[in-house]
Amino acid sequence: MQTPIFRHFCYISIMELEKTMAQLGKERRLSNGNLGKMAGTSGAVIGRYERGEITPSVEIANKIAIALGVSLDYLVGNTGAVIKDKKLLQRIQEIANLSEDRKKYIFDFIDMALRDYKTQKAYSS
Repeated sequence: MQTPIFRHFCYISIMELEKTMAQLGKERRLSNGNLGKMAGTSGAVIGRYERGEITPSVEIANKIAIALGVSLDYLVGNTGAVIKDKKLLQRIQEIANLSEDRKKYIFDFIDMALRDYKTQKAYSS
C-alpha cells in the first residue's frame, strides 16, 4: 500500500513528466508520431502521456528521455540540470569513479574556481 507522501511524490513526478514531455517535444520540433517511433510506441500513446491519461513504464519513459536528449531524472522533474556537453558529462562520470579523497580534492578546487569567478564578475560590474 502506498503512503500518502509516496502518492504525492508520484503525482508530482507524473505532472512534471507531462509538462516536460510536451515542452521538450515542442522545443525539438518533434511530432508525437516521431517521438513515439523513437520511443517504441505510437504518437497516440505519446499524446495520452502528455495529457496525463496514462503513465509510461520506466522503460518507455527512459526511451522518451533518450529521444528528447535528456536524462530520465530531468524528464520526471527530479533535476533541473541538463548536461549537453558530452566532455563535461564524461568528466563528471570519471570523477564519480574516484575515491572519496580525490573527489573532495577536485570539488574543493572547483568550489575555489567558482568563488573566484563570482568575485571577479561581481567587481567587474
